[in-house]
Amino acid sequence: MTHFPIELPVREWPLDLPWPASGNPAGFVRFVHPDQWRAFIAGLDLDPRIPWIVGAKYARAQKLYLLSWIDFDLVKAGELAALIALELALVDRYGGHFSEKKRTFANVLKYMVETDGLTDADIPVTVRCGGTAVGQLTGQVRPSLAERRNGMAHGDPFDGLPVSGLLELVRDLITFAYRRYLAEAPPPALQAVAP
Repeated sequence: MTHFPIELPVREWPLDLPWPASGNPAGFVRFVHPDQWRAFIAGLDLDPRIPWIVGAKYARAQKLYLLSWIDFDLVKAGELAALIALELALVDRYGGHFSEKKRTFANVLKYMVETDGLTDADIPVTVRCGGTAVGQLTGQVRPSLAERRNGMAHGDPFDGLPVSGLLELVRDLITFAYRRYLAEAPPPALQAVAP
């Protein structure tokens, strides 16, 4: 994570967040100190070899999540930013397989499963916690990730609660999409520093 030089105050109450936990896809996590929250968000970093523009958009989502320590409403903006980063990554990796009209977020999500072979066993958060995520990509589980993104972007009046584990899922999906690219990329220590 870009180390955001943002001072987080001590809160009067803990931050409780729905988030998958080991063996429990419907878990909750609790943070009582801002350093715990900062470390948690930093632990969701992307591989630094993923193209800079995708990493920058994803870092924006992380920053909004980090700031939700101060104002929890920002977590929803962080979710939208995370889904935008995911769409950019998927269009980069799979967009060439679609005509411009057919290159929708929903279609590239389905492509990951139906053509690129993504299964729940390829998604670290589902392996660690159980449950399933693939249905959110194909549309078999509603709302799908594409429907969530569209709802957030168009002012869904009923979308107020955070989506459990969304940032972690997005990180895992971006990593899957770039897995072949990462396999050929030099180790992070040999990468040039992005601007």
